[in-house]
Amino acid sequence: METEPHPDLTVSREELLVQGSDSPFRDMLHDMLSLLASLEHVRARFGGFIGLTGVQYTLLVSVRQLQRETGVGVRELADHLGLSAPFVTVETTKLVKLGVLDKAPNPDDMRRVRLSVTERGRSLLRQLAPLQREVNDAIFEPLSREDFARQCQIIRDLRRSAERAVTLSDYLLDDSGSQQ
Repeated sequence: METEPHPDLTVSREELLVQGSDSPFRDMLHDMLSLLASLEHVRARFGGFIGLTGVQYTLLVSVRQLQRETGVGVRELADHLGLSAPFVTVETTKLVKLGVLDKAPNPDDMRRVRLSVTERGRSLLRQLAPLQREVNDAIFEPLSREDFARQCQIIRDLRRSAERAVTLSDYLLDDSGSQQ
């Protein structure tokens, strides 16, 4: 007969409990939140170095990563970053005005646009690259090649499960934070 988990536990999966305690799980979450805060800080510093916000920096480097020969669409960029398309549209419009992104009609669907990095944007990212390398190498110093490959898979899997958990939390909790 299966027993009910202790009412104070924040997880019930045996894989996440150590000797019946969720304390190591909570420690891991706090470490992840601290890591996220550090990454956000570094992102803001990278953006600031080239005159952008952290989010704008992320959009710029993501366009560079995804654009291929024809540019990248707003929806693809939004999906890649887990952001809403309207938010990406607003922020990329600012980047076009700053001259770091170019926006062109999508030849396959004239209602849509394709984004690409301008020469000015590439130049700014080249100026930042030496600092980026040094900071990123410091952040990820503890990882071996095998650790890195495994971490990439774990983070990808956690992103997918977290997206499902967001939907679940929206279903289970109302705006006031109480259960439905």
